[in-house]
Amino acid sequence: MRVIDADEVARRLDHATCIALMRAAMIALAQGRTRQLLRGIVDLGGGDAFGVMPGAMDDAGFGAKVVSVFPDAPGGRSHQGVILLFDRASGAPVCVVDAGEVTAIRTACASAAATDALARTDAHRLAILGTGEQAWQHALAIRHVRTLSSVTIWGRSGEKAHNLADRLSAALGIRVTVAATAAEAAGEADIICTTTASAEPILFDRDVPDGAHVNVVGSSRAGPVEIDGALVRRARFFPDHRDGVLAQGAEFLRARENGLVDDSHVLPEIGTVYSGTAAGRRTSAEVTIYKSLGSIVQDLACAAFLHRSDATPH
Repeated sequence: MRVIDADEVARRLDHATCIALMRAAMIALAQGRTRQLLRGIVDLGGGDAFGVMPGAMDDAGFGAKVVSVFPDAPGGRSHQGVILLFDRASGAPVCVVDAGEVTAIRTACASAAATDALARTDAHRLAILGTGEQAWQHALAIRHVRTLSSVTIWGRSGEKAHNLADRLSAALGIRVTVAATAAEAAGEADIICTTTASAEPILFDRDVPDGAHVNVVGSSRAGPVEIDGALVRRARFFPDHRDGVLAQGAEFLRARENGLVDDSHVLPEIGTVYSGTAAGRRTSAEVTIYKSLGSIVQDLACAAFLHRSDATPH
C-alpha cells in the first residue's frame, strides 16, 4: 500500500489536470455512476470539527476521507487528514493520500470548473473574500479558466490580506489589491469567491453586481453561513451534490428556514451543466452561484489519478 504525502500531491496534481478531474467526477456523480453517504460530522466545539466521507466511483475505486477541520490551525492548513483508496476488483486498500493537500487543490479546481461553466465568458475581475489556503488556491485555479486582469482581496486581518496580495501579484503577474470591506471587494467583480470560516454572512445581495458568478466555498456543513438569504434567492443556485446541499448546505438551509426559497430553488447538480443536460447561465445579467460542500468522489478521483499515473514515488 502506497503512502502519497503532501509534497508528492503538490508536485504531481497540477491545477489544469485537477480541473479536468473535477469536471469528470461531477459528471459521474450527476449521472449516477457514484455512490456516497452524507458526510458524518462530529462537532468538536469552537468551530473545530471531525468528518468522515465514504463513497465509491466507477473507474476510481472506493474509500473514504477522514479529516479534521480546524479553521485556526497553526500554519494555516485548516483541513488535515487522509484519503483511503481501495481497489474495486480485489477490495484491497491500495494507497493513503494526504487529505489536506488534495482538499486544498481539488476544492479550488472544482470552483474553477464551475466558474468556467457559469461565469460570463468576458469575466476578468476576481474578488476573493478570505486570506487562507483556499483564497490562494482559488486565484491560482481560476486563472486557468478566465484571463484575469485584476484580483481584489478582503479579509478580517489587513496584514494577512496584504501578504496574500503580495504573494498573488508575484505569482500571477497582475494587479492584486486589498479592499477595506467585503462589499468594496465584490462591488465591481465578475467572479467572487467566499473562502472564509465565518459563522455569519460576509457577502450580501446588495454587494453583488448583476452578471456576477459566486463560488460559495467556506462553509461545508449546516451551521456557518457566508452569504445572506436574499442573495441565495436572487441567484441561479447550483450545488455540487444536490442531496448534500439540501441536507447540509448552510446558506440554502437558512434561506429556506426564513421562507425565501424552497427545495426547488436548488438546481440540478453542476455535473449536469458540464455534460450539457441542464442549462447554466442564461443571460449576461443574471447572478449564478456554485455551492461547494465538497464531495468524496472529488477526493477519490484525485487519489486514483495519483495512484495510477505513477506507481513509484518520485
